[in-house]
Amino acid sequence: MSPAVTGTAAGAVLALAALAFGFWGFLLTALFMGTGAVLGRAAQGTLDVGAVMDALRGRRSSQ
Repeated sequence: MSPAVTGTAAGAVLALAALAFGFWGFLLTALFMGTGAVLGRAAQGTLDVGAVMDALRGRRSSQ
């Protein structure tokens, strides 16, 4: 199992606990699963964290 799948599964497990609290649990589900997927891809090496941070700061380039 790849780290991205493992991270997503971990986020889903945490989210199931949050679902017990209704709508806010649903929002937490999306947050936990997204966070798990991003952390898993970063651990796998398929996500360039530096490029993401540059994009968030508005330092994107077309090169």
